[in-house]
Amino acid sequence: MNHDELIDGLADQATNYVTDVDSDADDLIDTDEAPAQTSAQIHLTHTVGAEQVGVRLDKLCAEVFEEFSRANLKKFIDEGQLTVNGKVVKPKYAVKMGDILKLEAIHQSHSEDLPENIDIDIIYEDEAVIIINKPAGMVVHPGAGNRTGTLVNALLYHFPKQAHLPRAGLVHRIDKDTTGLLVIARTKSAQLSLIDQLKDKSVYRHYQCIALGAVHEVLRHAQIDAPIGRHSTHRTKMAVKQTGKPALTYIVNAKSLHERYSLLDVHLKTGRTHQIRVHLSYVGHPLVGDPVYGTSPRVGLSDRQRRAILDFGRQALHAYMLGFIHPVTGEAMKFHAPLPEDMQNLIEILNDDAQ
Repeated sequence: MNHDELIDGLADQATNYVTDVDSDADDLIDTDEAPAQTSAQIHLTHTVGAEQVGVRLDKLCAEVFEEFSRANLKKFIDEGQLTVNGKVVKPKYAVKMGDILKLEAIHQSHSEDLPENIDIDIIYEDEAVIIINKPAGMVVHPGAGNRTGTLVNALLYHFPKQAHLPRAGLVHRIDKDTTGLLVIARTKSAQLSLIDQLKDKSVYRHYQCIALGAVHEVLRHAQIDAPIGRHSTHRTKMAVKQTGKPALTYIVNAKSLHERYSLLDVHLKTGRTHQIRVHLSYVGHPLVGDPVYGTSPRVGLSDRQRRAILDFGRQALHAYMLGFIHPVTGEAMKFHAPLPEDMQNLIEILNDDAQ
């Protein structure tokens, strides 16, 4: 099956997956009826698990409410907008098993973000939505350590009216070094409609990735149903764990690139942080180039192949297909983004040397 054939028919397949899984998606950006001017209402909760007992409140909040800066979180705690079991506590409070953290605040972070003249690849735009093909290395929105150079900063420059929307109209996010499609809302009603579609899983998202493993091995794991949560000791990592949130990934198809590597077409039903990367690593087929969940090149490679894999500077993951119902017209929309050049080059090397 060639690359074009792999893409054809995926929209039909995407409608056949089960939908009875948790709708709380980590890559979903929820405005929760935020005012359309300069503020957004926040209603977030988190229940402390066994692996988090004893952690300082301010440190834990920086991990579980990672879309906010530490300074903003401290402000929320000090002002009593972030409570523990309904009570105001100090930032140094050591959390206990079962503690319920509740953040109820009005946040104005989107109005603090500055426009920057950064090129963006616009696939499509109309009065309600913008479709962006995000490059590798670009963070989606400002956060701790990434206040500038993000997609939000670029959007505010190219579309100044986005400043009136929470997160400049963002609806969902992908990792910094993952490439591919994102939908941006241009109005408050469009943003709420798209968020609702993500929650009820009527949006379909397909990714292409290059992973370790022959086709017949990979397809043994066509459905990966394993909960994902924060790693117990490495707090910047995610892991499959029974106390995590439900996570469901489908490997729709696979194409052999080499006896030990495959090009996969992957469909997400949930949107946990690092979900594809964690799930594929969990079943023994990590992504090429993944600095967190990957492995070193295995035996059976030519020198050229080994060097190409070692030099690949990011996880080989691309959000290539995005489909949703247009929030104004009700039309079914489908967009494709071709594989980026770095992944195309790696595929060529693996294919050429395998022949």
